[in-house]
Amino acid sequence: VDRPVRVYADGIFDLFHSGHARALMQAKTLFPNSYLLVGVCSDDLTHKFKGFTVMNETERYEALRHCRYVDEVIRDAPWTLTPEFLEKHKIDFVAHDDIPYSSAGSDDVYKHIKEAGMFVPTQRTEGISTSDIITRIVRDYDVYARRNLQRGYTAKELNVSFINEKKYRFQNQVDKMKEKVKNVEEKSKEFVNKVEEKSHDLIQKWEEKSREFIGNFLELFGPDGAWKQMFQERSGRMLQAFSPRQSPTSSPTRGRSPSRSPSPPFPWLFNKASPPSSPKAASASLSSMSEGDEDEK
Repeated sequence: VDRPVRVYADGIFDLFHSGHARALMQAKTLFPNSYLLVGVCSDDLTHKFKGFTVMNETERYEALRHCRYVDEVIRDAPWTLTPEFLEKHKIDFVAHDDIPYSSAGSDDVYKHIKEAGMFVPTQRTEGISTSDIITRIVRDYDVYARRNLQRGYTAKELNVSFINEKKYRFQNQVDKMKEKVKNVEEKSKEFVNKVEEKSHDLIQKWEEKSREFIGNFLELFGPDGAWKQMFQERSGRMLQAFSPRQSPTSSPTRGRSPSRSPSPPFPWLFNKASPPSSPKAASASLSSMSEGDEDEK
């Protein structure tokens, strides 16, 4: 045909889950170009033939409407497909799992669809179904009841008796105390671990600093340390200051000509041949000597 193949899939779709989505995905991808219609039965019809549902029909319609494989949702779908219904919606094929679905006095409500060659089987997803989810809730009823009581739901809304309500609330208090004790233990362990880490770091830093201090001390005050050398240098300077060395004898005389030999200050003392005959003569010789020195200057 020159139009999309119209595939129909129906069901209750209570507590819409991944098993429902995978079945609809298979129905959508049966043909390269397809248009998927999904029929959802109403609450009255479902409660009559199958049982009470968790989600009401409006919630189930909305769950299907937001599935990406669904092109159209047919509300209040019939329990058994009639030719008039198939003709009205121009349905080419019906997709459902191949397990015989006995209901409404029939061994298989899709028997006439299969005989007409309009049935296409899909595979069920093992491990997930609405019945499995409800079974988990019933099995863990106390856990969910306690959780909802803690979240603010009343015992009347949960259909819980007065005694069970008090029991659940007491259990919630016990669980809170256990959680607090657990948190305190975890925090204390974290604190102890932090203290151990910090003490280890402090010890390591103290060892490093102590080695550095000892090394610096030995460099300064050791046998060959800087303090000893400095002390020796200072002691040498002090000894030199208290007992300076003598001037060298070969140093030249300042202010005198090297060609002339120095005359003794008192030549008459060293001249044995002509000593002064009188004090007047001695004074005359001293005056003449002084005049000679001035001439030299």
